[in-house]
Amino acid sequence: MCEKKFCDQTGEKIGDKMTNITPETRIMMMRSSDGRNSYRRQIWAALAVSLGPFAAGLSKGYMSPAIASMQDSRSNQGAFTVSDQQASWIASLSLLGAFIGGILGGMAMRLGRRNVLIATALPYTLAWLATALSTGVHMISAASFCGGMLICCINMTTQVYVTEIAVPEIRGCLSSVLKILSQIGILISFSIGAYLNWYQLALMVAAAPVLLFFALFFIPETPSSLLLRGKEQEAEESLQWLRGPEADIRQELATIRTNILASKRYNGGHTSKFKALLSKRMTRPVLITCGLMFFQRFTGANLFNFYAVKLFKKTLRTMNPHGGAIATSVAQLLASCLSGMLIDNVGRLPLLMISGVMMSIALAGFGSYAYYEDVFRNTTDIMQSEPGSYDWIPLLCVLTFTIAFSLGISPISSLLIGELFPLEYRSTGSALATSFSHLCGFVNVKTAADFQDHIGLYGLFWMYAGISVLCLLFVVLFVPETKGREIDEMDPKYVESLCINR
Repeated sequence: MCEKKFCDQTGEKIGDKMTNITPETRIMMMRSSDGRNSYRRQIWAALAVSLGPFAAGLSKGYMSPAIASMQDSRSNQGAFTVSDQQASWIASLSLLGAFIGGILGGMAMRLGRRNVLIATALPYTLAWLATALSTGVHMISAASFCGGMLICCINMTTQVYVTEIAVPEIRGCLSSVLKILSQIGILISFSIGAYLNWYQLALMVAAAPVLLFFALFFIPETPSSLLLRGKEQEAEESLQWLRGPEADIRQELATIRTNILASKRYNGGHTSKFKALLSKRMTRPVLITCGLMFFQRFTGANLFNFYAVKLFKKTLRTMNPHGGAIATSVAQLLASCLSGMLIDNVGRLPLLMISGVMMSIALAGFGSYAYYEDVFRNTTDIMQSEPGSYDWIPLLCVLTFTIAFSLGISPISSLLIGELFPLEYRSTGSALATSFSHLCGFVNVKTAADFQDHIGLYGLFWMYAGISVLCLLFVVLFVPETKGREIDEMDPKYVESLCINR
């Protein structure tokens, strides 16, 4: 009797306490103690969709060696010639296409995240086949535009997919897997691009989306997307598959369902659809993510991806410029791996701050070296007397910048797109932030040559250094920490309460 009475009293006390804890805590308590095994299927699903960023990395790494090949008459075999301005259009049109792709992808994601990936994978292969078979600058530019449009849909959707399927403990790590696969793709293109010409390299890139297409048939749609479209049974099956056959998903499923309904009632009962888009739940995440995307694009990262070989030809006197591009890609890969290990332990904000400081120093250093080369090279014989002895300076600056960029702002700005937007706005918000990002990228890549003509290579990178300092201030003042939080469909009041509250 005493033992039963003690159990009853204890049960009442625990029950009282359970009513006071948040849904997030309740879900964490209900997850099995063997939680690491339940991550296995989430990792499989993330690896499957990460073939999309892998294909994107191949295409991003393609531009630098391909442009150098197109401008080399020996590699181009006299098919057509490409001027510097035409090369800037070929590189930047992929970003302009991505701007359009972000808008279209945001609308298409309402039909399902997995469905968008299936629908875009094979057409992306066709775009690269068209690139390989191009017979003129106009044809290759059109293929670049179409490819950029499709890969933006793929990249944006994979980030949202991973954010929605992953539990908070591994969400940042799985998001970094997307960046890691992208960096591997860049490294492969840089490495093989040193030996293949532009159309042979395009054929290699065309094979990657085929792998993505077939991998998608082995993973489910995200539970959140299914519930949002009213597919209750399919959502339950999807969540059960992701969490494991032994996991108790009832509380998590009920919480997602409840908050979706609450969000719909809030938006329907308090404001019109247009005014809902201007609410704090939408505008604050848009301002934060678009701000990060602006700084990500205007700190010089695109130049090191699209024009790495050309930049190293101008600053490295004896070292192979392809070797410098490959070293940069290796540094990106290692930094992305390190970011994946740290992002869920250290947090988003510390990595963003470290990234901002290191990028500012590296960009200022590269600009200073370019100034020394440009101004003093013809008035001193130090450089001539020791050819190549200073090659390590620009290479070190580029490697430092690359590590800082891949450690912080590159993976985290993409991760925050999935974390900050409420579920009902995630498609629209992702489209806005991603399209804005690629619009900034287009402007940056297209105008870089013009800026360089007016203010010099050193002025261009000093400008990037100043923008990087502003990025650091923006992070300190406005970006919230999201480490360990359930995505907001578990707590619909979270995004509305975003503010500068460290």
